[in-house]
Amino acid sequence: MNNDQLVIGVDYGSDSVRSVIVDGRNGKELASSVFFYPRWQQGLYCNAAENQFRQHPLDYIEGLEYTIKDCINKAGGTAITNNIKAISVDTTGSTPVAVNEQGLPLALVPGFENDPNAMFVLWKDHTGIKEAAEINHHATKFPVNYLQYVGGIYSSEWFWAKLLHVLRADEKVRSACYSWVEHCDWVPFLLSGGKHVKDMKRGRCSAGHKALWSAEYGGLPPDDFFSSLDLLLKGFTERLYKETYTSDQSAGTLSEEWATRLGLSTSVIIGVGAFDAHMGAVGGQIEPYHLSKVMGTSTCDMLVAPSADLQGKLIKGICGQVDGSVIPGMLGLEAGQSAFGDTYAWFKKLLSWPLNELLDQSSLIDSKTAEALKNEIAEKIIPELSRQAALLPLDEDAELSVDWLNGRRTPDANQLLASAITGLGLGSDAPRVFRALAESTCFGAKSIVDRFNSEGVPVKGLIGIGGVAKKSPYIMQMMADVLQMPIRIHRFEHTCALGAAMFAATAAGIYPNVEEAMAAMGSGFDKEYTPNKQNAELYEKRYQRYKELGEFVEEQSK
Repeated sequence: MNNDQLVIGVDYGSDSVRSVIVDGRNGKELASSVFFYPRWQQGLYCNAAENQFRQHPLDYIEGLEYTIKDCINKAGGTAITNNIKAISVDTTGSTPVAVNEQGLPLALVPGFENDPNAMFVLWKDHTGIKEAAEINHHATKFPVNYLQYVGGIYSSEWFWAKLLHVLRADEKVRSACYSWVEHCDWVPFLLSGGKHVKDMKRGRCSAGHKALWSAEYGGLPPDDFFSSLDLLLKGFTERLYKETYTSDQSAGTLSEEWATRLGLSTSVIIGVGAFDAHMGAVGGQIEPYHLSKVMGTSTCDMLVAPSADLQGKLIKGICGQVDGSVIPGMLGLEAGQSAFGDTYAWFKKLLSWPLNELLDQSSLIDSKTAEALKNEIAEKIIPELSRQAALLPLDEDAELSVDWLNGRRTPDANQLLASAITGLGLGSDAPRVFRALAESTCFGAKSIVDRFNSEGVPVKGLIGIGGVAKKSPYIMQMMADVLQMPIRIHRFEHTCALGAAMFAATAAGIYPNVEEAMAAMGSGFDKEYTPNKQNAELYEKRYQRYKELGEFVEEQSK
């Protein structure tokens, strides 16, 4: 077979980066490789108690080189390198970093190597809660509503709140920070050998959903909007951008340095970057008015609609509506939950405490056996909890939770909110509590669907992608029952990376637009969860209680 139209998709997640080599003609995967961030795995530069989550650029660089080279070796080595036409990248977001004038993250500059404020501020970092609140209050003073295209509420997970927090928190970083750059914009700049940050092509996706960019404003809000909030922000808009680029466009070609490092040609096209969920929606073959749910540590829910359908309509409480952020020529709408898989991971960690803290002290087994036992049991906790929770009879009065372990993303962002569990008793064992947590994440998903519907954007179907969608039939069936909507699960295992590959194929000119790339390279769906109508009435009652509990928790947080 003549594999002369190969493309690479690179997907940066919260814990790891994955690359895939895909045949651009049919979407067939030739190789994949994953790299877990070593510094992140050690918990470096993070403080969960303070909602501080930072990632070192070296984790990203090392993972980029390792996974691409590993993929090339698996796919045929030097025999296929001349056939690779393009690379595109997706990342988490908003995950920005302070850079110098050359576009180099400050953590790569001598003297800043171990400064968390010089590193990428991960999407789930909420240290900018105070700054987000100030931006929301400040925006009310202007005749133009600069928050209108981000649901009317600015979040601490986003670009400007994080920048202001870092500038206030770290004088050394403040003095050295020339500009502020999203992860998804920096990696293409790195691969293409950019020398000055002003030459960086900023993606429409990140700019519109997180940085308040809009064509209606002629770019970003004016400098006065930011400098009148805090003089530390004065001049930043001039060192950022006015133009943005959709991800079907080229950000440049592979630099000589990276061509040498990867064993590829300098003719390889580098596509404009975007967020993982946006490219994942494309990889999952999104359709107009179908909600594409990327379900991992959090969820990011994407919906596309013809721009003409929503002209003049502003959707309240979501994470933005941006023309071309998912599919060029269509309006992209984003929502999501700040903790989804993280909710289950938190409970697993809670249950694992005796294993992790006490097993090493056992006089009955050696340390090697203790470590093996910890790993074995840890892998079995969630599957076994799911199995036993599924056996429990549905009970209107069972334990109940809200899904705000990392605040609330949508609807109506509020990262100050915390979770709560009610109805606990002496009979509340681990499977029952796990069921309540799982149910809460499904209720959170329903609240997003309800918001779209109430704002006049009908959700006609659900597409599930990501780790939880592929690995947890229990959660997916519960979600179908709660939402009373079928959920199709995309066949491709690494859907975000596939979406990046589709954009790479489009940027390389293999396809004239991303819709044709989706049609040719999409692998379809391998499973569908249909709702059990017998459960609808009970879940609707439970959902009303969930909303009442949420209102109580929100009132207590004021």
